[in-house]
Amino acid sequence: MRRMLAAAIALALAGTSTISMAQSPVDAPVAEVTTQLPRNVRPTHYEVAVIPDAESLRFDGKVAIALEVLEPTPSITLNAVDMTFANVQLAPAAGKGGFDAPQVAVDAEAQTATFTFAQPLPVGAYTLSMDYTGRIGTQANGLFAIDYDTAAGQRRALYTQFENSDARKFVPSWDEPNHKATFTLTATVPATQMAVSNMPVAETTDLGDGSKRVRFAPSPKMSTYLLFFALGDFERATTQVGGTEVGVITQKGKLSQAAFALASSKDVLREYDDYFGTPYPLPKLDNIASPGRSQFFGAMENWGAIFTFEYAILLDPTISTQSDKQRAYSIAAHEIAHQWFGNLVTMQWWDDLWLNEGFATWMAGRTTQKLHPEWNTGLGVVGSRDYAMSRDAVASTHPVVQHVETVEQASQAFDAITYSKGAAVIRMLEGYVGPDAWRTGVRNYIEAHAYGNTASDDLWREIQAAAGKPVLDIAHDFTLQPGVPLIRVERASCANGTTTLALEQGEYTKDRPDKQPLTWRVPVIASVAGSGKEARAIVSGGSGTLDVPGCGTVVVNAGQSGYYRTLYAPAQFALVRDAFAKLETIDQLGVMRDAWALGLAGQQPASDYLDLVRATPADADPQVWGDIAQHFDSLHDYYEGDAERQKAFSAFAIARLAPVFARVGWEPRAGEGDPVAILRSDLIATLGELGDPAVIAEARRRHAAQDSDPNAVPAALRKTVLTIVARHADAATWDRLHAAAKAEKTPLVKDQLYLLLSAPRDEALAKRALELALTDEPGATNSAAMISAVANEHPELGFDFAVAHREQVDTKVDATSRSRWYPGLGANSLDPATVAKIKAFAQAHIAEGSRRGADTVIANIEYRVKVRNERLPEIDAWLRKNGS
Repeated sequence: MRRMLAAAIALALAGTSTISMAQSPVDAPVAEVTTQLPRNVRPTHYEVAVIPDAESLRFDGKVAIALEVLEPTPSITLNAVDMTFANVQLAPAAGKGGFDAPQVAVDAEAQTATFTFAQPLPVGAYTLSMDYTGRIGTQANGLFAIDYDTAAGQRRALYTQFENSDARKFVPSWDEPNHKATFTLTATVPATQMAVSNMPVAETTDLGDGSKRVRFAPSPKMSTYLLFFALGDFERATTQVGGTEVGVITQKGKLSQAAFALASSKDVLREYDDYFGTPYPLPKLDNIASPGRSQFFGAMENWGAIFTFEYAILLDPTISTQSDKQRAYSIAAHEIAHQWFGNLVTMQWWDDLWLNEGFATWMAGRTTQKLHPEWNTGLGVVGSRDYAMSRDAVASTHPVVQHVETVEQASQAFDAITYSKGAAVIRMLEGYVGPDAWRTGVRNYIEAHAYGNTASDDLWREIQAAAGKPVLDIAHDFTLQPGVPLIRVERASCANGTTTLALEQGEYTKDRPDKQPLTWRVPVIASVAGSGKEARAIVSGGSGTLDVPGCGTVVVNAGQSGYYRTLYAPAQFALVRDAFAKLETIDQLGVMRDAWALGLAGQQPASDYLDLVRATPADADPQVWGDIAQHFDSLHDYYEGDAERQKAFSAFAIARLAPVFARVGWEPRAGEGDPVAILRSDLIATLGELGDPAVIAEARRRHAAQDSDPNAVPAALRKTVLTIVARHADAATWDRLHAAAKAEKTPLVKDQLYLLLSAPRDEALAKRALELALTDEPGATNSAAMISAVANEHPELGFDFAVAHREQVDTKVDATSRSRWYPGLGANSLDPATVAKIKAFAQAHIAEGSRRGADTVIANIEYRVKVRNERLPEIDAWLRKNGS
């Protein structure tokens, strides 16, 4: 979708029936922990001292690592990247005797340093100490620098980002999640700047030469990837939750923009202290805002020192929207959830990354809806689940619990399956066992494994014990095998006040219509619309029946907690369509999403989606119309390059959205809810994308009038209006936007303006944006986002440009992202030739075991081409028959 710049869970339940069918059990996870380092040595404490030189982009370090040798060994191997070593010494912890200096061998490919001694080390406790030097990068990996503009001139700040495997760029370490240890960090820094780490400052010493030495309190036992350090011209605001000091840290002058984040963090932390039953264990919890961006992440859950890019935490009164506010809240809720799920209890290895990310995603959604019901964000679970299903329905998908061997594979694990499918499976299982039993199980899990490492089954066992229901088998089906179950509603008949459904189970796939379906034990909930009564069952493959109280239109997956697609036989779909306006809002969204996905995949008529749109009343929930606008935008894209057919579709879409927009209008009304404000922006953006001349003209008028009329472009619409202007810009308009971007001194706004320069539909202007992205002007972390923005509209142009300039572009993309970022530039292509280009790039530049991202892009391009060739004719026929 191209509006990217405008606005992103016995086999029966108690008292229910069971549908029993043959099911082959899925093998349990392998207990052995995957590792890249030898298991004969383990660290217990790191004493780290660094002296960063921000100007030269280098730093000096000293580290003394307390460790235990578990079996005799002649060498110690740990992780290190881009480091030189000196004065390496090993001493027994008892302090008696010592060893000759070891030989040091660095393996750059394996990202290790090996210290080999003249004779084997006996079992025992030792301290390994050394001096070392390292690099400060300009992309968000390891220790990195961010340059940003202020009214007083340019400034440079330092931050760290270590997940998944970049702590080895900051300190020689056992950089694996199951090698937990404690850390004491000391930094020598300019006296006028603020240094930040996971723990509060324990001692500051003025060195009398314009510098100071800052020593932080020892950390709890934690994984290396959670260590954090930052340095810059910062300021901090605080509040209190019990014994925890909650803070936000920004560049000087921007603290007021973090007031909402601070208040939100306070509320969320209080809620989590209660939910988890284990109070947050550190004395402070900061959230540090940084200018710039990454193609890999927007925020990071470092224990006690969350890092968040400014665009995801700060609210600038001149440009931030209600969507930005909700996003900032949700991201904070996600990262704070990690303080328990991920930090206090950590997955053993990256295979179980979803234990961190899926849980935090679910927890953030639950908490946002609970603490801000007026936003009605609970409806968002449908879109999030749909996002996961789309990724899960192609051959390159993977199980939630996945096998990871390399650093690059670990980086690729941060995807829609890990986050969104993980969250959806949790939501489904919570619905199966009940929220109280679920919370009891989570509390028991946290208490049993605090400061330790776990695998997925550790959680499932606690949930099963708390619920007294067989969770493990269902959980295994949804986390140890890939794919999306499909529940077909073949027939429905009513007798004596009960509707009997005939159900069949299959699999939803986008690219393998002849695939032999996998089988799952699926918790199914069905309800007669408006009855308020539910029937629940476990569908475990094959076919069966389900009795639902009442007679009338039956909705399967009522409440939309199940991770499966629902396919209604034509007669049943017609009943749902005719009763669509009476369905619960969340079921309207679920039915529409299923009809869209199954229609484009050829499993039901693609035009069924448009029948549901036509059945949607103008006063439907704002989020329903926002969802329709999003899908109209997508259909419009499928017609790209065929002006006549695209024009016909746009005319229908504009006519359908116009009455809804008339109800919302350009100007907010007193007392309107936040979802209405968000819908206004969504509708304007979509109508502009569809080419609505009235909306484009009004956006241009307001943009031109803003110098004389400060109310012409309210902050809530500024990004939307600017996007429309930029999308339809001519050369003169582009030049004016460019001048505004260069003159802007607020990084949060400046970064947005440079993205807008990459939005034009005009290919010549898009080429200018690409050339600009290779210069230093936009800022080192903005260039990749600009190229991505161009590729969003011009995929072939963006991909070809990046590949042709790969040596330069590599310096502007964080290394963690490259294997996905380059192929992703072609994701919106409708040209089959792009597939060959991406394959060639992957074969030449991406390790064979790390091409999942490229394979996924290829599968989706092929899917898009198929939709264009085979599904759009159905849409055309429907439009000819039904008109506008």
